[in-house]
Amino acid sequence: MSKNIFSLKVAAELDQLTKIYEFVEKTAATLDLDSSDAYDLQLAVDEAVTNIILHGYQGRRGEIEIEIKREKNGLVARLSDNAPPFDPTSVPPPDLDKPLEEQPLGGRGIHLMRQVMDEAVHQVSASGGNELILIKRSLGKKTG
Repeated sequence: MSKNIFSLKVAAELDQLTKIYEFVEKTAATLDLDSSDAYDLQLAVDEAVTNIILHGYQGRRGEIEIEIKREKNGLVARLSDNAPPFDPTSVPPPDLDKPLEEQPLGGRGIHLMRQVMDEAVHQVSASGGNELILIKRSLGKKTG
């Protein structure tokens, strides 16, 4: 493992969210991300992982691998799983102009990921699972 690539493999279970949160927090600090970029990364990874656990595996056993690395002027987070293929980038954004009670449940986590990251790319892995790549460019400068 390169000193600028950090990875974690966990069971796809909700009780692993704290471990994932701590991994992302520690990685963000090690990569010297400013608080805004660290928050955005944390939010995007948390939303993606929660969707993988609840909607991808749907209670079945499985694993999620998270890899975070810094590249030139940006940050890349790659999430891999072996749940049935699902492309979150194909989900249309919610119609936020509709009254809340008329909006369907769900879809907000994917919308949040899109808001805080610059790009999201999905591909089906060689094993038939999913690989979601979240990219954040133009990272802020850490002060103090």
